[in-house]
Amino acid sequence: MTRMTSNGSETRSEPADAANLVATITAIVSALREAEGGDLSVRVDLSLSERDPIGALASAVNFMIESLAERREQTLSYQHELEAQIGMIEKQRAAIRELSTPIIEVWRGVLCVPIVGVLDSSRASEMTSALLTAIVDKKAEFSIIDITGIDAMDTRATDHFLRMARAVRLLGAECVLSGVNPAVARTITHMGVELDGIKSHRSLRDALQHYVRNARGSRARAKATRGREGDR
Repeated sequence: MTRMTSNGSETRSEPADAANLVATITAIVSALREAEGGDLSVRVDLSLSERDPIGALASAVNFMIESLAERREQTLSYQHELEAQIGMIEKQRAAIRELSTPIIEVWRGVLCVPIVGVLDSSRASEMTSALLTAIVDKKAEFSIIDITGIDAMDTRATDHFLRMARAVRLLGAECVLSGVNPAVARTITHMGVELDGIKSHRSLRDALQHYVRNARGSRARAKATRGREGDR
């Protein structure tokens, strides 16, 4: 490689300058390839002065890679914060679901599901799943769906109760409805919906009294049966 001097004569460049130039260009290309592949830790060795075009290019490439690395660190930080927030939201949602569909064991073997607010398909599915799981875990034989907190009911909500009761009966437990107010009773009658197999009670107290009477009757019948078998 030759260079023109100020007086117009030509001089040959030092071999070291040419070698540095080739090495710098090679390093720039390599750094760009590594950055494209996701490795932002590579930097170009600034062996040439920034006043040299290739040296200035190497400096610009280093600045670009450093900027990309900083942006990636910020993005990862934001991502971790977002994941933490999403995890917190999911925990809050789970807590809200538990509060919105509580399963209360009022007595041993007796479960109560108080329903407040709107009962949609998603909530009904979650409630049914929670109730069935509780019946199996606690070996419950009697469950009460209390709708005291519901002011109005449509056909879809009534269908949810019917499905829930049928699912409970499939597990060998009895399911009754309590807290039926006059407005709900008129709505069900007006819609012509038959609560097949579901006994309804005006209050939770009435439903519990129903269970106590049945339990006493069952014990009395079982005692009488054992007595007759003993006489034989």
